[in-house]
Amino acid sequence: MHDGSMRDLSDLHRRRDAPASTAAAPSALRALPPVHRLIDGDSARALLAEFPRPAVLGAIRAHLAVVRRQLRGGAAAAVPAFDEPAFFAAVRADLDRRRLAGLRRVVNATGIVLHTNLGRAPLAAEAVDAVAEAARGYANLEYDLESGRRGARDGAVEELLRELTGAEAALVVNNNAAAVLLALSGLAAGGEVVVSRGELVEIGGSFRIPDIVRQGGARLVEVGTTNKTRLADYEAAITADTRVLLKVHQSNYRIVGFTGAVPAEALAWLARSHDGALAVVEDLGSGTLIDLRRFGLPYEPTVGDRLAAGIDLVTFSGDKLLGGPQAGVIVGRRDLVDRLRRHPLLRALRVDKMTLAALAATLRLHLDPERLIRAVPVLRMLAQDDAALRARAVRLRDETAAAATPGLAAHLRLDEGVSYAGGGSLPGTEIATVLVALSPPDGLSVDEIARRLRTGEPAVVGRIEAGRLLLDMRTVADDEVPEIAAALAAAVVTAP
Repeated sequence: MHDGSMRDLSDLHRRRDAPASTAAAPSALRALPPVHRLIDGDSARALLAEFPRPAVLGAIRAHLAVVRRQLRGGAAAAVPAFDEPAFFAAVRADLDRRRLAGLRRVVNATGIVLHTNLGRAPLAAEAVDAVAEAARGYANLEYDLESGRRGARDGAVEELLRELTGAEAALVVNNNAAAVLLALSGLAAGGEVVVSRGELVEIGGSFRIPDIVRQGGARLVEVGTTNKTRLADYEAAITADTRVLLKVHQSNYRIVGFTGAVPAEALAWLARSHDGALAVVEDLGSGTLIDLRRFGLPYEPTVGDRLAAGIDLVTFSGDKLLGGPQAGVIVGRRDLVDRLRRHPLLRALRVDKMTLAALAATLRLHLDPERLIRAVPVLRMLAQDDAALRARAVRLRDETAAAATPGLAAHLRLDEGVSYAGGGSLPGTEIATVLVALSPPDGLSVDEIARRLRTGEPAVVGRIEAGRLLLDMRTVADDEVPEIAAALAAAVVTAP
């Protein structure tokens, strides 16, 4: 209906744009129906059932203004009579466009689990319920119900983080970049931060470690080489101005071959040997609380592992391998966390009640390892086995073939491929998956089919490789299969 409405709008404007006699304009203008008659008519009544009256009224006025301008410009002969159905089709197209202009639900069939452009981690049902509960009314955000006095904003979340990681204290800000910035601003401003050259990373959105160090008011000291850094390199760089030894996760790349990095335990030992003048801070990036090897994935150090190794402060994201909302988490020594809590920058970086509610609900799920994998979408997607993926692919292929015109089944096939964790997590790790691959029928390009899927309702996003549209079953939920099948069948049979 949307595509048809857009064609109606285009046709209407083409008729308006055609050459015409200026002399006919006054009578044509007088023949236009007034706004009050249009808004009270049957055509508008159908729109008012879907859209607010001010929006419908505004769209009617805007399109009438277009017609008047065209007529005054000499297009009267091109519009022999007011075409009400075409007019309201154009109004509906405009209202639909505005309604779809904001955030929309997207079915992720790309196979990238933590797709940054698609919002990274989908929340667990428990987290969604917690957000709704916090959003619909008031909450004890900074209020102690027992004492009746002001309380800590992230007190409940801090307690959960301490239990799950073994940290002495914890703090939550709005993302991991903010967590790193706050840590360096609070602990190293006016001093030096020592970083291995192999860890001077840049991730999406122009987050660059050298820039963050400078923004935190500190001076960057690079040590080692791109591929090898030794403990002696750190030791030689320490001066009276050194405040932080910073370790950074290589979130979106890997250095392989002749490489070497200093273990966390060794850095912690080096810092302690300087009588408390130094702190070791690690940006763990996506940060996981569980050992991912249970899913057959490569070892990724957990937050608890790093704290047990002696790291003073660990920062990580809430919306990556943790599977929660966008947030930056800082855990570690209480005296250091308390310093950051008193820093004036914290107020600019703090999170709202919905984020805290979603994060707390996600952390509570981590207390129950058996339930965790089923409940947190990111972990469930990473943990899926081949049988589950293949069953979903067969179902999508068959439902699409049944919904589409005869002959489409010959263009659909199951294939094997790879998925990725995404979001800077598990860089370079390919995860075996099952795909539904569509070779475009004659008369349609794969780009056009992909465009129609992206602009449909709901939007469906896959990937294109070697002239085929690939739909990866790892990031598709079971209840999304009928929607994809209907969208794909319509995208293939609908005329351009």
